[in-house]
Amino acid sequence: MNYASTTISPSRLFQPRRLPGIRHYVALLRQRRALARLDDRALADIGLTRAEAWSEADRPLWDVPAHWLR
Repeated sequence: MNYASTTISPSRLFQPRRLPGIRHYVALLRQRRALARLDDRALADIGLTRAEAWSEADRPLWDVPAHWLR
């Protein structure tokens, strides 16, 4: 058996997590602020209540969508 072909290089073991860049955080902050400013009719068009919109808008900046952390 050739062990050289089955070993994993150290650089592959310690890959840093890919985190979103600052521009993603800025965009997320703008989107949440815009959501909070929508009137009730606009919220009804997208299927949200005022409470749901405020809940989303009040989330902390580090609470990002799960697909950003994969």
